[in-house]
Amino acid sequence: MDLDIFPSAADFLAVARPVLQEAEPVNCLIYGLAVTLERFPERYNKLPYHWPPFLAAVTGSSGLSLVALQTPPLNLLVSSPRPAGPLHYQALARGLLAGGWQIPGVLGPSEPALAFAEAWAQESGVSFQLATSERLFELRQVIPPPQPPGAMRQAVAEDVELVAGWILAFQLEAMPRDAGTLEHARWQAEARIEAGDFFVWEDGEPAAMAAKSRPTPNGCSIGPVYTPPERRSRGYATALTAALSQHLLDSGKRFTTLFTDLANPISNSIYQKIGYEPVCDFSEYA
Repeated sequence: MDLDIFPSAADFLAVARPVLQEAEPVNCLIYGLAVTLERFPERYNKLPYHWPPFLAAVTGSSGLSLVALQTPPLNLLVSSPRPAGPLHYQALARGLLAGGWQIPGVLGPSEPALAFAEAWAQESGVSFQLATSERLFELRQVIPPPQPPGAMRQAVAEDVELVAGWILAFQLEAMPRDAGTLEHARWQAEARIEAGDFFVWEDGEPAAMAAKSRPTPNGCSIGPVYTPPERRSRGYATALTAALSQHLLDSGKRFTTLFTDLANPISNSIYQKIGYEPVCDFSEYA
């Protein structure tokens, strides 16, 4: 059994891409982030991130069985493209400890996330608890929803301050432990609007936002999706997500993906109404 730690996303992908590609939707988070790291390393070489990222793979008798990626100080991401046993997770935990990596938590498909949390607890002596339960959804054909007034448009430079404020508001609401600062949200908005990632629903004025992120060869994720409280329950976010999903399919992607918090039954319901189907559950352990 071998643990390989890679100096760059390109080196990681050279080894992991063929296996990640086999279950591209399931691996969309770690695969898509690795692709983004390869294309835009500067996004992760600025506070609150700490350079370098951690990229690793564990190979056993059946081939590559476990991959891991961290953009410090955020959670470690794990995925198990092939069946992995306790010794695989133990090797990963020991490699992280030997390198002095700080792991605030782990996120991944529920089974490998729990297996790593158990290995980390055994090797480090740190306890763990379930922080969030999420569900990964995949869409291959949009079911058009009822249309509220307005239409989708791509965000432009004049939207930077608005989008930055909404990014921070989304993070404070959805992930308060990792919310970051307005300064970082502004930097994200500037860089990703310039890259063409952000879209807004315009109804006289911007009413909701959504972004495309973490593209893989055949897919692309959507998130964050955010509507300010005073604009909610009018169908803006649903219509925007459907329009952006269709835009990505029209651009040549075969599928789109998004994550929902299982504690939020509304989002789980509305996305299924526009064609998203559940793929698997993800767990975050702190």
